Parts: sequence; C-alpha cells; structure tokens
Amino acid sequence: MSRPAAEDSAACHEKEFDVDLFVIGGGSGGVRAARVASGHGAKVMLAEEYRLGGTCVIRGCVPKKLFVYASRFRDTFEEATEFGWRLSAPHFDWRSLVAAKDREITRLERLYAAGQEGAGVEVVRSRAVLEDAHTVRLINNGRRVRARVILIATGARPELPHFDGIELGITSDDIFDLKTFPRRLVIGGAGYIAMEFAGLFAALGSDVTVVCRGSNVLRGFDEDVRQAVAGSYTNRGIKLMVGDSIRRLERRGGHVGDGDDAGRINVTTEQGGRLVADQVLLAFGRTPNTTSLGLERAGVKTEADGAIVTDANSRTNISNIYAVGDVSNQFNLTPVAVREGHAFADSMFGKNAWQVDYSNVPTAVFSSPEIGTVGLTELAARAQYLAVDVYKVRFRPLKAAVTGDCEASLLKVIVDCESDRILGIHIFAPEASEMIQVLAIAVGGGATMKDLMSVMAVHPTVGEEIVAMRTPTVRYDRREATTSPLASAAV
Repeated sequence: MSRPAAEDSAACHEKEFDVDLFVIGGGSGGVRAARVASGHGAKVMLAEEYRLGGTCVIRGCVPKKLFVYASRFRDTFEEATEFGWRLSAPHFDWRSLVAAKDREITRLERLYAAGQEGAGVEVVRSRAVLEDAHTVRLINNGRRVRARVILIATGARPELPHFDGIELGITSDDIFDLKTFPRRLVIGGAGYIAMEFAGLFAALGSDVTVVCRGSNVLRGFDEDVRQAVAGSYTNRGIKLMVGDSIRRLERRGGHVGDGDDAGRINVTTEQGGRLVADQVLLAFGRTPNTTSLGLERAGVKTEADGAIVTDANSRTNISNIYAVGDVSNQFNLTPVAVREGHAFADSMFGKNAWQVDYSNVPTAVFSSPEIGTVGLTELAARAQYLAVDVYKVRFRPLKAAVTGDCEASLLKVIVDCESDRILGIHIFAPEASEMIQVLAIAVGGGATMKDLMSVMAVHPTVGEEIVAMRTPTVRYDRREATTSPLASAAV
C-alpha cells in the first residue's frame, strides 16, 4: 500500500470524494483505524449502527471480565476464613453487578466517542451499506457518501445452528443484561466463550451444565490444558455432557415464579438427555457480520461463511476496500483487530507501511483458574518439527497449603530439539493471562529453553515454576520414531 502525493489526493478528493476514508463499524479495529488515519491528515467518517466500542467493549471482553472478577470473590471469601478472617455470610446481588457493568460500559463508550471527536473523525450513528466500490449509503437518512478508501470493520455475531425452539435460547449478546439471575443454566457449546461463562456463573451460584458435541472442551487448545480444564470444572460441580448436542428447547407451562419449574425451559439433547433450565446460553462460536452489507454490489469476495477475503495488508480483491478484525475471520481477538486497524491506517495514510505478524499471538481464557497460551500446541509442534521436547509440571500453589485446595496448576513448554527454540507455552493457573502476556515477548523474540532456565526465579510465585523446568518430561523424535518419557510430570 502506498500513499498518493498530497496534491493528487487533494485534487482527487475535491473532484470525486466526500471523504478520504469511510469506516463501517465502530468496534476496536474500526475506531483505531479511523483515529490513526485522521491523525495522518485524512478526512475520515465512521458509521456505527449500535454503540461505539463494538463487541469487546459493549458485550464481550470488558463486561465478561467484570463478571469474572465478581465470580472470583466467592472463592476469596471461602479462602479468607482459612487465613484467619471472620466474615458474615456474603450475599450476591445480580442487579447490582449488572448496574455496575452498565456504568462502566457507558463510561468507556463516552471515551471512545471523545477519542474520535478529538481526532477529527466524523461519527455517524447509522447502519451503512455499500452501493458500489466507492459509495456508502447511510440507512438512517439515505445519504450517500463517496469515499476514496473504504474500511469494513463490522466484526462478528453469534453463530446459531438450527433446532426446534432455538428462539428460547440466548447468546453472549444477551446474557449480560438478564433481569434475573439464572439459577439453572444450560450452555450449548464448549469453546472459550462457553467455558468462561460456565465458570463464572457456577462461581456466582448457578447450577451449570455444558452440552458439548466433541469429546472434550476447548477444541484447538493443547490437550493437557483441555483435560485440566475439564477436570477442574467437574470438581467445581459443573456438569459436562460431552459427545452430545442440544436437539430441542420447549417452554414449560406457567410463568417463572409460579413455583416448581413453571415457565422454565425443557432441554432435550441428541443422546436423549433431559434438562430443565432458567436460561439456555447458545455459545456455538461466532460468524462474520457481513449480511446485507452490499458486498456483492461492490464486488467484494467472501468465503462460504461470509468472511471477507483479505491479503496480508487487509486489502480485499477490490483495490480501495479493506477489512480488519473478526469480519475476516482470521484471529477473532480484539488486540488483533486493533493491530490490523493501526497497520492499515499507517500504511495507507501515513509514511510507515507495515504488516501484522500473526505468528505467536498470545491469548487467554478467563476460566477459573485462567488459561494463557502462545505458540504451538504439542500436537501441532510434533507435526511440524522432527524432534520436540515437552516440559511439563503440575503443582499446587502455595496458598493451597493453607486452604487445602487440591486443584493442580499446569505449566507446559514445547521446545524444538534441534534449535532449543521455544515453540509454545501453555498455562492453566491463577493469573495465567498476566504471565502469558510477558512470556509471549520471549517466545516472539525467539527465546530458547536455555534462555528461560537462565532467568533467576522470583520466590514464592507460580511463575517461578516455568523457569525451574530443568528436564523435559517427554521427547518425540520422528527421525527415530520414538517417544521417550524423561521425567515425571507430577510435583
């Protein structure tokens, strides 16, 4: 991507275009691109049909993390008594949590709006659709805007299967605003969204059942992590119905509050399971939000799932139309969308062309305990490299010595035997998200296992365990077709 000469851009803009950049979608990627492009001198308009901030701020990462914080107080209260604190019986009030969440989301949305205004971006509260490769129509008033460059950043929406009574279920878009707390919650799906809500609602006091089509939860994560999460959740009283899926939802007679199970939802599974729930959360993943955007009129190519096809520069097959974030269905993570938006704006309107590096993208699952992961899983590493060492340790954090908690944390490092370079790190432990953010710097920088072991430990911490791994647990060598156990994984 290159920036045209200033005089050519000005002349072109004066003759043909109302704006240099039109951004469709006011989520994380869209607002970052708009603000940075405007800072480079571009005339920018951004259209958002709902609320600024997108899924992450309004109905995703931020409210979810606030709910996670709330859910962890239950364990804290119980543990406090073991450390000498004497507390009265705590009482959780759902409406107070929802109200606190609403206040914070409103504050953040105002900050986003102020940021756009301060950067000189014109924000339009309207749905916008493409009329052609350079024309965007605003639905609220029919106005047509001609743009030299168009950026699509409309994110993703919950993906829903087809079964009887699906309208009785809710999605992650709805669950933050429930009027009453669900005492019995059934969750369909077992990805990171499903597992986060399962953990937090169970901790808040719900009776939670997860209906999982696969043989285990969190498909795509490292196998040891998947097993650790499943075991932890089962010990916490969360029911996991694996190898099954929801077949039908039916409303029971009467109204909620009439007594017994009146007004609640009957859940029937494919394997004949029968459950009763106050709410059924449908968490089967997300799909690109490209319906009725006018992509076909502009000639923009999409995948079968609606994802916009882009190159390494976020450019579509139409030279002046770009897409960032979940709408391209590459890495459905907020920081990735932000980075893509920034790279696009710098490259198109600034003097600093660069591309996003998708290798070693760290991520976290805010389960309890948390998951932090970066790089290759063990199975992926074994498929790509000739010989792989696996370092793995399970241990109980120091606090468990007083509380008596038997839940083990897991730390795992995958290493290329030939170069000693770290290929992946996987953590299931308290504050795993914080640890993986720092460790991702080392992995992205090409750190070796020798580098990791050369670091002085901070004692006593969970993190010290990862620099104390001196001997691999097992080695896989495709050249010799061998698997060699080298050390015990239990501590």
